[in-house]
Amino acid sequence: MKKIAVLFLTVLVTSAAAVQVSFGHGNAGENDALVIRKCTDFNVTGDGTNDQWKKTDWVFLSHQGSDFIDYKTRVKVLSSPAGIYFLFDCEDEKLTTTLKGDNLNLWEEDVVEVFLWTAEHFPVYFEYEVSPMNYELPILVPNYKGKFLGWLPWKYEGDKKVVHATSVRGGEKVSGGKVTAWTAEFFIPYKLLEPLPQVPPEPGTRWRANMYRIDYDKGAAHFSWKKTSGTFHDHKNFGTFIFE
Repeated sequence: MKKIAVLFLTVLVTSAAAVQVSFGHGNAGENDALVIRKCTDFNVTGDGTNDQWKKTDWVFLSHQGSDFIDYKTRVKVLSSPAGIYFLFDCEDEKLTTTLKGDNLNLWEEDVVEVFLWTAEHFPVYFEYEVSPMNYELPILVPNYKGKFLGWLPWKYEGDKKVVHATSVRGGEKVSGGKVTAWTAEFFIPYKLLEPLPQVPPEPGTRWRANMYRIDYDKGAAHFSWKKTSGTFHDHKNFGTFIFE
């Protein structure tokens, strides 16, 4: 009986430790989970200076792929009753961005991206991209056994539209501009994601998700929160958002 009791206590302690790790701030290590802290709605300005951002910590993206460049990329995520906020801060030296319009192939130039897969039983996720020049690409992606295609939203206006803004440090926000960093801040309203499952999320809701950056200073350098294989659309290797 004593051995059984000791074993039972060991399991409890181990489980409690795992829970504590999975609900910590920042990178969640082997648990692949990030707790999304609550906030009240605020204005998106593109510089990340609102006090609401103090409620959470930075998550650092890691380089993946063969074209390496030593730029620090970090992200913050918050959730309000109305939607989910993202703040990307990207070290850089040159703004490799020439495209001038929304819904273009933004991934072929400097860009940050977010993928939100709200329910694993439903292989459809939302992808959002924004360039340093503040052009966007919002698409819904059906992914069936590795075959995927993006669809643009219908009646993308009013309280269904993503609010987004960008800024730069150490230079001008112009195509080819020399800078030290650029920032993207955006708010994705839950009304845009309906009728995806588990939208809006409740406390404890889990979404699979990933966050990325591509920089073209020296080839196509790829950065990710959770590393994928072959393509950013490798949704089986996404991490997990746990809503507070």
